[in-house]
Amino acid sequence: MERVRVATVTRGDLVRDISIQGRVVAAVSPTLYATAPGSITLNVEAGEQVLAGQVVATVDSPELTSEWQQAKSTLEQRQMELERQRIESRQQALEKRKAADLADVALVAARREKRRADQANEKGVIPRIDYEKAQDDLRNAELAHQHAVADAELFEERLDFELRASEFDVSRQVLLVDDLRRQVDDLSINSPVSGIVGDLLVDQKAAVTRDTPVMAVVDLSRFEVEAGVPEGYADDLSVGMQSVVSVGGRNFTAQIVAVSPEIIDNEVKARLRFIGESQPVNLRQNQRLQARILLARHDDVLLVQRGQFLDSGAGRVAYVIGEDGLATRRPIETGARSLGAVEIVSGLDVGEQIVISNLDPFRSAERVRLTN
Repeated sequence: MERVRVATVTRGDLVRDISIQGRVVAAVSPTLYATAPGSITLNVEAGEQVLAGQVVATVDSPELTSEWQQAKSTLEQRQMELERQRIESRQQALEKRKAADLADVALVAARREKRRADQANEKGVIPRIDYEKAQDDLRNAELAHQHAVADAELFEERLDFELRASEFDVSRQVLLVDDLRRQVDDLSINSPVSGIVGDLLVDQKAAVTRDTPVMAVVDLSRFEVEAGVPEGYADDLSVGMQSVVSVGGRNFTAQIVAVSPEIIDNEVKARLRFIGESQPVNLRQNQRLQARILLARHDDVLLVQRGQFLDSGAGRVAYVIGEDGLATRRPIETGARSLGAVEIVSGLDVGEQIVISNLDPFRSAERVRLTN
């Protein structure tokens, strides 16, 4: 009996979990990048506290600034050309309307002469050729008036089209100026969060290109735990699982918010986020913490303490100790396993004692006598 370990089968709740070690990381740690090529001016030092929206660096880009100024000058020029075109269009339209009005006056005069010719023709006091000429003059006046009115309307449509085309050109230039102004405004790099400046990735007054990393800002108001989980549990992990993180002797509730899709160094990286207001205070970046991930919970099941019998018997054999001191071999079926217990699906009853140490010395015997 001194060479074996014995445990009693009980009924209770089995929590399948794993114990891991993780490190504290900032939940939000954005890296700031240069928005244009130029010379960088850093306004803060590493470790300095900054507020959201604070200007932490400025890029001096003469090329971009010059391009913006040129675009503004071009916009002003095109706006002046548009105004001049509007004035000229009104003037030209007025000339066309004037021609149409003169054609209308000529038409009224031709109609009057036609009436006079009709009256004279009825009295026989006008030559035939003069009467026909009055008819021709009226017809010419009508055609001239129709063409003048149509020409004026068509001319106004053409002027309106040309004005719209010029307005579109000005609008396009406005968009270009706005975009360049946005780029010039972005030369001032602002911190997106309140926190502490991390590593400075460039030197003061260094020449940078677009999208060059400048610095990182660490938001110390929200922390997460990054933990490496053995690859044997990779298939059991999923987002949303509950976990318990131990900090300073206290337990804090957390849950898995991210699981890495790849295995590195026989581990799967998982991110744990503290739930609600349960985040501990005085956490530090890269601080080591102990965590327990709850993989599953089985209520009201038969369970027994874990031991080497699971490995030597492959979890299918147990030696049940009777009152006469005989350990009888019995086939069993095991289920879920936790760090300290294993679920018994069949083969054992509550209150029975079994050998949980290594079963190799029993040499697969059906019965073994245990003596004190």
